[in-house]
Amino acid sequence: MKEKKKILFVCLGNICRSSSAEGVMRHLVEEAGREDEFVIDSAGILSYHQGELPDSRMRAHAARRGYNLTHLSRPVRTEDFYNFDLIIGMDDRNIEDLIERAPDLETEKKIRRMTDYCRVKMVDYVPDPYYGGAQGFENVLDILEDACAGLLESIRAISSIQDN
Repeated sequence: MKEKKKILFVCLGNICRSSSAEGVMRHLVEEAGREDEFVIDSAGILSYHQGELPDSRMRAHAARRGYNLTHLSRPVRTEDFYNFDLIIGMDDRNIEDLIERAPDLETEKKIRRMTDYCRVKMVDYVPDPYYGGAQGFENVLDILEDACAGLLESIRAISSIQDN
C-alpha cells in the first residue's frame, strides 16, 4: 500500500488562511476520490486561537463555495516537521517563522510557499483577510482554490513519475 502524502498548511493564527487551505484541499482530494491517499491538516504560528473554529466570516464565505471548515486551531509543533511531507506557509513571515522553528536542514526542506502552486492567480503571498472586508475573504479563497489545484496537480505529476 502506498504511503499517504502528509500536508500541513500554516498561517499566523490558523483561523482564516491555513484552515481554508485545509478545507479547499480536502474538498479537491475528495472530489478526485483520493482521500485515502492524503493526511491534510493546518496549524498556526501563534497559539492565541488554539481550540477555536475558523473565523466566522471565513466559514461563511467558504460555505457559499461548498467548503465546510470545522478544523480547530492549533499551533505548529516540533513533531509536525517530522510527521508531514510538506509544510506550506501562506506568506513570507510564515515561511521565515517556519524556517526558524525547523529542527534541522532536512525538515527545513519540507517548507514551501502556498502561492508557488498557483496556476492562474500570480501573486506572491496569500494575504491575511482578518482585518479586511468581504472581498478579502473572497480573494483568499480564489487564491487557495487555484494554489490547491496546482498543488494536487504537482503531487499527481510526481506520483506518476515515481510509479514509472
